[in-house]
Parts: sequence; structure tokens; C-alpha cells
Amino acid sequence: MAPQPGRRAVVRVPVATLWTAPEAVRPIDCPALAGSPDVAAWIAGMDRDQLVGDCVLTQLLLGEPVRVTETRPDGWVRVVALGQPAAKLGADGYPGWLRAAHLANPADAGPSPTHPADAGPAGPALSGTVPAGPAGTGPSGPGPSGSGPSGSGPSGPVPAGTGSAGSGTGPAGTGSAADRPLTVDVAHTALRAGPDGDAALTGVVLGTRLTPAGPAVDGTRPVRVPGRADPLWAPEDDLVPLPAERPEAEKVLAVAERLRDLVYVWGGMSTDGIDCSGLVHLAWRRYGITLPRDADDQAAATSRVPLDAERPGDLYFFARPGRRIHHVGIVSAEPRGGRRRMLHACYLTRRVVEEELPADRTATLVGAHRV
Repeated sequence: MAPQPGRRAVVRVPVATLWTAPEAVRPIDCPALAGSPDVAAWIAGMDRDQLVGDCVLTQLLLGEPVRVTETRPDGWVRVVALGQPAAKLGADGYPGWLRAAHLANPADAGPSPTHPADAGPAGPALSGTVPAGPAGTGPSGPGPSGSGPSGSGPSGPVPAGTGSAGSGTGPAGTGSAADRPLTVDVAHTALRAGPDGDAALTGVVLGTRLTPAGPAVDGTRPVRVPGRADPLWAPEDDLVPLPAERPEAEKVLAVAERLRDLVYVWGGMSTDGIDCSGLVHLAWRRYGITLPRDADDQAAATSRVPLDAERPGDLYFFARPGRRIHHVGIVSAEPRGGRRRMLHACYLTRRVVEEELPADRTATLVGAHRV
């Protein structure tokens, strides 16, 4: 059944790109728009400037829920991405446009893995207040501001423990490891038609949540996939149960470290290409924690810590005087003698890098925060 306004749907492809408008897409974007999108080929085909085109808002992973708000006869649907909080946009998730072919009816996949939009958190919720950094007086509306999608400044305290998009939520897994939702723990995996079958869905990325459909057979695990009546099979070694407890921040940093040298893509949030706030969101998602999508909202949903008290796994936020927060990085080492290091998706180098903060970056540092 085609997506209908007012109804929910789920992503049926490994990575679906959320666009500002159907009219904003470029000829180079065709591989990302195909019924079976080839995100890796799309990124490989872009030059340095095309990688930061502001037509992309974010990306959604296989099984991620959306609420459909509008449909068009040309195959485009306007949705709200319920698993990517964006409080400043006044919605219950991140709004934008997807291809209808990238969505399926939730009922087509059976029970869905726990997403913050589907059920309340089973672990401690995130909380925080608006940071005391520069006021959000930059350009309004969604869209990146230097290095990663963001909009206007932080918009107030983030409610905790509601389990809804718009708040950070705690670990999603409960019960035994065999029963809990699974998450992909490798950069890419392929789902097969059977334990020894051909690949039926390739390019499934790190952080994708999957619902188990039975016990493992010969090192492969059956999982439910939106838009498919029968389970597909994933290599058991590529999956881990979502944790029942909150992870240590250094474990999250270790996940982000695995993405070092990944290409920077404006609005990207996969192991094919990523931006600064996408890196933070995806690394925490791997452990069942949902942070807001954009850097300024991430600052509002986390707790400020004094500079020089930050620890590896904390977050650095950056803003120019009188402007909104435009960049985020993950603290990668304890500060020493005023020198600081971070792992981040860098707009300038177009790569995920770990480095000491240069002078120009230090000049825009407005605070350290803890998730």
C-alpha cells in the first residue's frame, strides 16, 4: 500500500536520503533516488563542492519510522523522521522529502525494533538544558551552517523520559540478549534470502536496528525487514543486541573512531558518508541512545561541563560570535595544558579526522557537554 498522509511508514532501503524539496535534487543525485538507492556510488560520483550541497537534510536507515504528512503523484512524500529529534523545527521529528519507493507499511515487517518514536525508553533518559553559549541569532530554518545540518539556536530544555522524538532517550533493549532488538555493528553488511542464499539487500550500515525472527542457523540470523514477507538472513557476527544499560562514553567514542577517514557529506548519516552531527548521532545510536540530529539541538539535549573537566567521549560545540552552534566534535583525549583534541567530521578536509584543535577552531569553541 502506498504511503498515506497521517499514517506511519518505515524505511525499506538500507539508506534513504531526506531532501529539502523535490525540486532541489540535482542530476548527480540520481543514484540516491533510485528504487534501490546506491548511496556509495552517489557519494563516489560527487566532487568536493557537490558533497556539501544543501539540498540534503539527513539520512534515514533501514526500519526507521516516519510519519507521512503529504504525498505527490510524482512519487515524492513529505515526512517527519520520528527517530531524529529536531525540537527547534517545532515538529516531532525531522521534516523533509523522501521517495515513496523507499518506504513500506510498518505491518509489512512484523514487530519493529524499538525506536524512540514507538515506545518509551527502557533505560535512563537523556536530559539537559540550553547551553550558555552564543545566542541562536544565525539564519533561521533547517539546513547546515558550516559543517552539518542545523537550524536556529537551541530552543529550550529537552524533556526526558518521554520516549518520543524531540527528546533524547535511553537504551532501548530489555530482556535477554536473544530477545532484544539487534543492531548492525560493522560498517556494512548484506542480508541474504536464506542462510546460504544470495544477497537480497546489500549496503546495510552500522547502527541499523533489526528485529530478530528466530534463532541463528549456521552463523546467520533471520531478521524481519520492512516490505518483505519473509525474513532475510544476516551474518550473526555482524550483529549485536541493543544494550540494556547505558554505555560508557568511551565506548561510543570507539565506535566513532572506526569511521575515521570516512568522507564528509552534508546531511550524511551512514558509513558511506557523514557530517559532524551525524557522526555523533550515529555513534550513540549504535548503543540504543537517540540524540537529536543537529548540533545545536544536541547541545540543548546534553549537560554542560566546565572546560578542562571534559573527558573522552564528551562533546565540543562551536559557534561564531552572535551565531548559532554550527559544529560538534567528540572529545578524543583529556585536555593538557590548554591543548585539546577531538574526533569530528570536518567540513574543511571533507573527512572524519582526529586532531588537535587548531587556533581558528579553538577561537569558536563555546563549550564542552556530556551526554
